[in-house]
Amino acid sequence: MKKIYIQEEYCIGCRLCEIYCQVKHSKSKKIIKAFKSEQGQLMPRVLVEEIGHNSFAIQCRHCVDAPCVDACISGAMKKNISTGVVTCDQDKCVGCWSCIMVCPYGAISKDPGERKIASKCDLCEDEEIPVCVSNCPNEALKFMDMEDK
Repeated sequence: MKKIYIQEEYCIGCRLCEIYCQVKHSKSKKIIKAFKSEQGQLMPRVLVEEIGHNSFAIQCRHCVDAPCVDACISGAMKKNISTGVVTCDQDKCVGCWSCIMVCPYGAISKDPGERKIASKCDLCEDEEIPVCVSNCPNEALKFMDMEDK
């Protein structure tokens, strides 16, 4: 399964991964419209952490035995058996935050929208390469199989 890997030595903390993720998952899909009309409702599904001079992106690892799927009380968290991608069905999510509590990587967040549901990386399933990876100016994010790493 292809996953996103971070090369911390190349991350400059520009947060373009967060911006492109927010636009990708916005209603308009356009950067200016998204930030003007959906401000406060946009949330990146990848987060850049900074510790001193080091920065790195944190996103869902799509675990083999995803604890978020087991903890989900509504069946909203699902793992696609053929692709390995863990997704959250926003229509089924009840906002209990069980997934957030059990995620060992802190990669699931509360969506700031009206419904207060879980938000996590879906690897941009309709894209060949996740937008955070394709728009990383320093190629700090890679989308590849573990064998290629």
